Amino acid sequence: MTKTTYYFLGIGGIGMSALARHFLHQQHRVYGYDKTSTSLTRDLEALGITITYDEGVDAIPSACMSTETQIIYTPALPKTHPQLVYFQKHSYSVKKRAEVLGSLSKSIYTIAVGGTHGKTTTTALLAHLMHATNQSFTAFVGGILKGFESNYIATGTDYLLVEADEYDRSFLQLHPAQIAITSMDADHLDIYTTAQNLRDTFVTFSQSTSEGLVHAEGLPLSGLTYGFGASVDYRAKDLSRTEEGFEFTLITPGGTFSKTRLPMLGQHNLMNALGALALGHQLGFDVATMANALADFQGIQRRMNRFTWQNKILIDDYAHHPEEIQAVYNALRTHYTDLKIGVVFQPHLFSRTQDFWTAFCQVLELFDTVALMDIYPARERPIAGITTDRLLDALSHQEKTKLHPDQLETYIQTSSCDLIAVLGAGDIGTHFQNLIKTA
Repeated sequence: MTKTTYYFLGIGGIGMSALARHFLHQQHRVYGYDKTSTSLTRDLEALGITITYDEGVDAIPSACMSTETQIIYTPALPKTHPQLVYFQKHSYSVKKRAEVLGSLSKSIYTIAVGGTHGKTTTTALLAHLMHATNQSFTAFVGGILKGFESNYIATGTDYLLVEADEYDRSFLQLHPAQIAITSMDADHLDIYTTAQNLRDTFVTFSQSTSEGLVHAEGLPLSGLTYGFGASVDYRAKDLSRTEEGFEFTLITPGGTFSKTRLPMLGQHNLMNALGALALGHQLGFDVATMANALADFQGIQRRMNRFTWQNKILIDDYAHHPEEIQAVYNALRTHYTDLKIGVVFQPHLFSRTQDFWTAFCQVLELFDTVALMDIYPARERPIAGITTDRLLDALSHQEKTKLHPDQLETYIQTSSCDLIAVLGAGDIGTHFQNLIKTA
């Protein structure tokens, strides 16, 4: 096989890093740039990938200066990024991650999981079930699977399992044989402008499947359904809570399975498990084996991860949209009925904070205490009037405060809450992990 040199602009992103791992696994030469060093970039460096944290053209590795180098970049990268501008100006092959993933999906049987919420957990659960049923597959997941300690799994090439990202309409580049869609709530209005445009694009994506579609109940799509309603194709009934999650009866076209267990909190995660089971069954995997294997799922980093720290329960979760925060709150309030529950939240993106201002206020006010960090900007510039201070002022709440990351440990130690949910898609997860490691 001819070796190719790849240079990833934004290699530390969860999707980009999985693709970098893939090409390294195929024994190509892989290099990358990112703005800052993170646990993800350090893991890649440990695998032998050279990464620069300097955006200057002079920092591009000499091995990548040939125009034969394949440049892959994330849409989150500014269009004015010096290295991106250089590569485009000098006639390199420059492609977005979605385009590369789309090319891969042309040549292998592809399973795509999409949705504004739930796609990472559903993809991870299906990857776990595929591993448990001994499938030959390659998976790109938008989170780190515990047990595999990676967002990339490669046991073979019969199937390609991908998380289908709606941001920048990336998922329209894919060529899926089977699709699952978990949700179609408004998000990324900086791209779609209206919620209807986003829904219409999901419908277009759903129609790109060559073989089949499964989707959560209640979505305006044509396909097999999963959920809790009596008329869906794959459903859970007779739910009972366990210490770690749920025990339930699984009803499918392939049989009924009592005492099925899922070690995850929240009915939203049970929905995700039903989506993974439905898709697995449509792919021909043994339902009984999958139902049994659910109990062994170890979880995903920053998806309802539970810790006990200094006599408090801490929940670490990636939730950054009002619907996701609502799902976390519902799960915790249902599971821990008698506890005082607080939230530490880092808003993600100025545009999302602006677009869902009222919804953020409504859901944050459900918690017994609220602490907010500054908005994590990611790819965005500030928007006038959209600040954490203003959001905090807008909350009708008696116990609210603004929090600097350095104050996280002291805040949790002195909180009157029995349980605190630490939520957000920015660097709050890193601050939380540093707290857990040093405590």
